[in-house]
Amino acid sequence: MNSTARTGRTHLFRGLAGIGLVATLAAMAATTLAAALAKAAGVDFELPDGGEAIPLPGFAVMTGLFSLAGVVIAGALLRWSAQPAKRFVQTAVPLTAISLVAPFLSGGNAATVAALVALHLVAAAVMIPALARSLRTRSGSTRATTPAAGPASATGRR
Repeated sequence: MNSTARTGRTHLFRGLAGIGLVATLAAMAATTLAAALAKAAGVDFELPDGGEAIPLPGFAVMTGLFSLAGVVIAGALLRWSAQPAKRFVQTAVPLTAISLVAPFLSGGNAATVAALVALHLVAAAVMIPALARSLRTRSGSTRATTPAAGPASATGRR
C-alpha cells in the first residue's frame, strides 16, 4: 500500500471517529436528559435486584459505552465491507431490537420498563443515522482513493 492510500484511509477513519465521538456525546446527553425528564415525571428507575434506582450518570456511562461499540463496528465495516453504510444499518437495527429485551428482564415496574425502552430508542435514533450517514459519505470516497478499487467509470460502475 502506498503512502497516499494509507493517508486517505487514515483520514477516513479519523473522520468516522470524530463523527462517532460527537454522536456518542450527543446520545449521552440526550439519554441523560430524557432520563432526567422521566424521573421528574415520576419514573423511579428502581430495579428489584438491590432495590436501588439507576443513577442519572449511569445512563450516560452505559450509553457512551455501547455507542462507542457502535463506532467500532462502523469502523470495521468501513474497513472490510463493500457497502459499509448498508451493512451498518443491517447490523445496528437488530442489535437495537435485541437491546430492547433487557428492560423487560430487569424486573422494574411498567413505567421503568417503558422509560428504559424509550431511552434505548433515543440513543439509537442519535447514533444509527449519524454513523450511517458518515459511512455513506466515506464509503463513496473509499472507492475513489483505494488503489485496489480501480478506476470508476462515469456511471460509477467498474
